[in-house]
Amino acid sequence: MTTPASAYDAESPYAWRRLALALLASTIGGVGMWSVVVVLPAVQQEFGVDRAGASFPYTLTMIGFGLGGIVMGRLSDRFGVLVPLALGGLLLGAGYLLAANAASLGAFAWWQGLLVGVGSSAMFGPLVADTSLWFTRRRGIAVAICASGNYLAGVVWPPLVQHFTATAGWRPTYAGVGVFCVLSLVPLALLLRRRAPVLDAAGTGTSHAKRWPDRPLGLSRGALQTLLVIAGFACCVAMSMPQVHIVAYCGDLGYGAARGAAMLSLMLAFGIVSRLVSGWISDRIGGLRTLLLGSALQGIALVLFLPFDGLVALYVISALFGLFQGGIVPSYAMIVRELFSPREAGWRVSTVLTATLFGMAVGGWMSGAIFDLTGSYRAAFVNGIAWNVLNVSIAVWLLRRPGLRPRLAT
Repeated sequence: MTTPASAYDAESPYAWRRLALALLASTIGGVGMWSVVVVLPAVQQEFGVDRAGASFPYTLTMIGFGLGGIVMGRLSDRFGVLVPLALGGLLLGAGYLLAANAASLGAFAWWQGLLVGVGSSAMFGPLVADTSLWFTRRRGIAVAICASGNYLAGVVWPPLVQHFTATAGWRPTYAGVGVFCVLSLVPLALLLRRRAPVLDAAGTGTSHAKRWPDRPLGLSRGALQTLLVIAGFACCVAMSMPQVHIVAYCGDLGYGAARGAAMLSLMLAFGIVSRLVSGWISDRIGGLRTLLLGSALQGIALVLFLPFDGLVALYVISALFGLFQGGIVPSYAMIVRELFSPREAGWRVSTVLTATLFGMAVGGWMSGAIFDLTGSYRAAFVNGIAWNVLNVSIAVWLLRRPGLRPRLAT
């Protein structure tokens, strides 16, 4: 019996099942961003290095994740999401197994960055871009659900890795994670091998050229992509200030690191809620307006950190910050899908998401440097607000450009 083609249309039950599988793959593959943080104390003790040296593997992981995302996005555009997901699962497996047998911190760091970081990148940008191709009316909420995978990974993996590290050691734990990644992610990649129907419908004829102009919003595609990269970088420099430094900030205020850690967990929890709500909103007002809304609200939350530093106030502001900022990053995927051809979605979405990761990395370092220079986090918050203003300005300018159309149903 032949399965009707409509069974694989956008918004079909198959599309929703596919979304569930993508979320699962993103949650599993997101281990690469969190495991290295959990095993850091054990690695530091075994190799006898200082805290800065033990943190180097995390830095390489983020670099590998960011740059690998662009490559994986290109592969997704050319071959479908099967290839980057399967490759990512194999890289994760190899990376964890090799890191588990590393004889030095340098070897551990390179396997962690070059293989684990790059492997993890396949589970974020390419999956978000692929999900956007399978939905039309509910694209925003679908993208938001998929993009929540890395947050869910941050909820699921750290306690598991910590438990097995404490009971079996970090090396067996790393080896076990590597085997699990291969056995789970490669089959998931095979289940997601079907390409989106919109890619077949787009074609290369004149209708495609008219629907996807060379100058969206009156800009060259390169210029628009560059603006989105700058916007993504700027919003996440601002976003990184509370997320990276809230624990240290609470310690400086005398509340203790435990309070700061609780505030960070609160941010992430409300961040998941934010992603889902913002996805629902973007289905109604479009990606650019959702970006402006989220960025403006994030700026307000950052400003609130300046006059209020009481314990209860910080809990409330942390919750608000998470609720405001969580939907910003997925809105970039919506913008790309509204303004560019679906055939370019993989690398364009992954490139912008890479910029957001670099923004988090640079912003976290920048806030620490400002604190070292001034002896206070007040100037660091002001710096974050300034970067947030840049992001808002880009969103406003793009919204005022001629030719902004309603969200396309492709």
